[in-house]
Amino acid sequence: MKKVIGLLAAVSLLTAPLAQASTVTVSGSTSVAHVMEVLAENYQKIASKNVEVQSTGSSAGIRAAKDGTSMIGMSSRNVKQSELNSDTKEIVIARDGIAAAVNNANPVQNLTQEQISQIYRGEINNWSEVGGEAKPIVVVTRENGSGTRGAFEEIMKLQRTVNGHKVTAISPRAQVGNGNGMIKTIVANNPYAIGYISLGSVDDSLRAVDVNGIAATDTNIAAGDYQIARPFIVLMDKNAHINAQDFISYILSEDGQSIVAEEGYIRVQ
Repeated sequence: MKKVIGLLAAVSLLTAPLAQASTVTVSGSTSVAHVMEVLAENYQKIASKNVEVQSTGSSAGIRAAKDGTSMIGMSSRNVKQSELNSDTKEIVIARDGIAAAVNNANPVQNLTQEQISQIYRGEINNWSEVGGEAKPIVVVTRENGSGTRGAFEEIMKLQRTVNGHKVTAISPRAQVGNGNGMIKTIVANNPYAIGYISLGSVDDSLRAVDVNGIAATDTNIAAGDYQIARPFIVLMDKNAHINAQDFISYILSEDGQSIVAEEGYIRVQ
């Protein structure tokens, strides 16, 4: 009996790494995770393979793909060359707009790109300065390491150079929310708040303002008219496990890209 138990234990130890390897691990951007979870759920139904998705932020996802702690990393901002190694492969799976979102009770319908930047720099502090009520603006931003924040700062020129290093120009008085969900909750419950979130996360609880007179829509982003937009990127090792490669192939397939579109993002295939 002891020999049988010992044999079973040995077989278990040998097969455990194989079982673990068969699970596709994905981590990173909370914005990308929104659509990735739906893609993973559908893929598991047709492929009978496990996919685990974790929202850890773009910077953490890039590091995880680079050091191998996740098979696939997710980023909702452009990846710097210094963050990659020679074996890391970048793949754009979708495109997304970043919405400047306000409370449904806010009468402001349109802001210029420069007005939004001035609001976030703390140069415009009252809604009356941009056609709204005479009420202080509650500015809400994402946490450091957020891909959405990185893309927003880059597009909106909300970075400055200090001693040779780029630092944020967003007002230190801005409230910080971790993830699109928290930003939505803050803005949906405060009629004088403004926050930026993934366009695919906009729902009836809040409203995306027009920017430079252009509505935040998939059509306008695809045409290049709505300027606050960024790619959704996945990263993996060139020699990644076959299951990870198959999952990426599914995402780029007609079925996968249809899900991308259904979830409110712009397909790339």
